[in-house]
Amino acid sequence: MAGTDHDPDERGYFGDFGGRWLPEALVGALDEVAEAYRKARIDPEFLAELDRLAETYAGRPSPLSDAARLTAEVGGARILLKREDLNHTGSHKINNVLGQALLAQRMGKTKVIAETGAGQHGVATATAAALLGLQCTVYMGRVDTERQALNVARMRLLGAEVVPVDNGSATLKDAINEAFRDWVTNVDHTFYLFGTVGGPHPFPVIVRDFQRIIGLEARVQVQRLTGRLPDAVAACVGGGSNAIGIFHAFLDDPDVRLVGLEAGGDGVETGRHASTISGGTVGVLHGARSFLLQNEDGQVAESHSISAGLDYPGVGPEHSHLADISRAEYRPITDTQAMDAFALLSRTEGIIPAIESAHAVAGGVALAREIGPGGIVLINVSGRGDKDMETALRWFGLGDDTAVDGTERATEAAEKGAVNAPDGPPAVRPSDFPAAPSGQDIQL
Repeated sequence: MAGTDHDPDERGYFGDFGGRWLPEALVGALDEVAEAYRKARIDPEFLAELDRLAETYAGRPSPLSDAARLTAEVGGARILLKREDLNHTGSHKINNVLGQALLAQRMGKTKVIAETGAGQHGVATATAAALLGLQCTVYMGRVDTERQALNVARMRLLGAEVVPVDNGSATLKDAINEAFRDWVTNVDHTFYLFGTVGGPHPFPVIVRDFQRIIGLEARVQVQRLTGRLPDAVAACVGGGSNAIGIFHAFLDDPDVRLVGLEAGGDGVETGRHASTISGGTVGVLHGARSFLLQNEDGQVAESHSISAGLDYPGVGPEHSHLADISRAEYRPITDTQAMDAFALLSRTEGIIPAIESAHAVAGGVALAREIGPGGIVLINVSGRGDKDMETALRWFGLGDDTAVDGTERATEAAEKGAVNAPDGPPAVRPSDFPAAPSGQDIQL
């Protein structure tokens, strides 16, 4: 896992985005992680153990599915699905977690801490901790513990302590704040197992490197199946780890469009959304300069999404850089569009995606129609929807007393998802916005 041509500079910047905007108390801890990772990423024994666990424990490689019925229902380009939902623990999160947990063990740490939104990163972290005999604490916003109660139970069954966070909006950004506070206090024996490609350097490059396996596999699989590269790759973007993982293998292929689908919530125009690139400005959040949702005074704004995993007011700095250089496009997908796609994929392919992944499906369907017959669209199905059945039950009315009506509503939603694919607005570029104020204080 040697460095790539797309690594950040020595300060941790991807172009104008990234870096370390944080209190002095964390500099030493980050330096320790960076140095340990610098050595581990070129250590054959470390990489061999990671490969072994990826194959025999996580179930890699994840398959590529030819979504023939979805393609026929939608019309347009051929749709292929990268099936990260079939990984152990149910999402792409296990890729990063196994790598970082091995790194923590290598550094002699006895405890890992993590933040989680949808609970998938928390479940994966608790899983790896159980496997390697590490203590585990997971911070999760109170709102998210309620809408993802199944994953809370899974984490606790695996032996993790789950700490509900009531501060702020009681969602993912607040869970990250609490995890940072824990790490500052207990850095001598604790490793912060960061879940996305955000945060201060070296987290964005570490998480990206452990997620690159998605794109490396998919590139080979698509060529083997079709004889060529896809015309477009679609993935959902919250912090952005699954998206950067699949995008990275195609960065040097200019004819392959890279499209990130953000959480449009009730619509970007309403202000109730989590479309950080489509509707945000440049600033500093959780130790990195990147796109974020903020008010005129520079205070972080509340985000909204039906998807707990995308309900975050920031995004990884490499995504901001890719938008800035026009290498990737970012489009908002509303809650309704995502749930229509959730039903559509369930009805056409028998695959119930995570609501996060349903955003990618909605955007991928739109791309298939834009590109037309003869084209190929690759969609990353980042996770499965078991955790979201309570939300689906309420959204579609699938409870026992309304089962007939609920089935009809789901059918109507699937039909809408096939016919009314969202149109994407032009990508907004970070360079359109003023620079962040100077300073070195992390916004916790």
